[in-house]
Amino acid sequence: MRMLISFAALFLSVLLLQLSTGGVGPLDALSGLALDFSRAQIGMLGSAHFLGFFIGCWWAPRLMGSVGHSRAFAACTALGAIGLLGHYLYIDAYAWAAMRVLQGLCVAGCYTVIEAWLQAKVTNATRGRTMGIYRVVDMGGSLASQLLIGFLEPAHYLSYNILAVLCCAALLPLTLTKASQPDTPAAPRLRPMLAVTRSPLAAVGVVVAALSSASFRMVGPVYGQEVGLEISQIATFLAAFVLGGAIAQYPIGWIADKFDRRWVLIWLSIAAIGSCASTALLQDLTTTGILINAAIFGLTTFPVYSVSAAHAHDFASSDERVELSAALMFWFATGAIAAPLFASWLMEGFGPPALFVMIAAGHAGLAVFGLARMRRRATPKARTPYVYAPRTSFTIGRLLGRARDRKPD
Repeated sequence: MRMLISFAALFLSVLLLQLSTGGVGPLDALSGLALDFSRAQIGMLGSAHFLGFFIGCWWAPRLMGSVGHSRAFAACTALGAIGLLGHYLYIDAYAWAAMRVLQGLCVAGCYTVIEAWLQAKVTNATRGRTMGIYRVVDMGGSLASQLLIGFLEPAHYLSYNILAVLCCAALLPLTLTKASQPDTPAAPRLRPMLAVTRSPLAAVGVVVAALSSASFRMVGPVYGQEVGLEISQIATFLAAFVLGGAIAQYPIGWIADKFDRRWVLIWLSIAAIGSCASTALLQDLTTTGILINAAIFGLTTFPVYSVSAAHAHDFASSDERVELSAALMFWFATGAIAAPLFASWLMEGFGPPALFVMIAAGHAGLAVFGLARMRRRATPKARTPYVYAPRTSFTIGRLLGRARDRKPD
């Protein structure tokens, strides 16, 4: 209980940050439709978010080293609030894309500070419980942010003001805490090719994970509206995806620790292809059927990143864990920048089902590549345990490194 109380300010900031930043993507997509933005422009907004996220992951550790944790967090939340409030200063797709870059910077910067603070304060005795609560709070905030969309009117300044208020509120718990600021850790070196050299399959896996999650969360609302869902149903549609992903973590993690992780990735991809096919080809699905498919889609695609990361760490030494985690995040961010824009182009040319055809094609490629890699080398006998890896910052590897070095149960 003492541990929970000591980190309460950080966890509350995470929750408020998720409510704010997790809601802006779907709200922008729905607002773009209401304002007659093209599908490509709506996809551009999602890509701009991940471009800002990528820049922020690189820049935030250096900012934190210059001005400290609290000031860096304040600067990043200010950028996020400006990005939200700026939407209704000038209604234009390209101006909004610039605002979304600021939002991406905010997310990467704030999570970098929070995870650096957690890493400095946890001990080996409290690390497992702290990370467990952190994941629950982060996932719970993500789920709630999708449901929040059902209460926000698209293309209305009040909706963006509410999200901006939540972003500013995230600043209060962390900056007002009486806990002393920890020393600033050195920024991890970014070596993208480390992921490729340790496991080409893992590098491809995290790109496919980005293809799935980034395109679905940023362009999925467009699909929902075009197949006849109301706004409240679109919120539930997105929340079903997150809930399916959350439910999948324990059983998929258990399977990934018991069996060859390449087979786990291949069968997840096959299941994802089935989910995409049923969504794209069955035109007469009821609303309940669409929501069930979204949950199955989350269940089959959400764990791909963590399984890929665990497979990559099986081939890495302990002193490579932080840099390997950063390299995997690099490839995820790269895929996430491209995915929403490419998905929106396909939907504009071929209709709503093209979103899931694209995702299915990506998973088909991952399954084929996984089979090819199994012919190249055997799986290692000594393996790291499966760890749910949040896609939050380049510094997440510091928190997860020791968890990966323990023997799996």
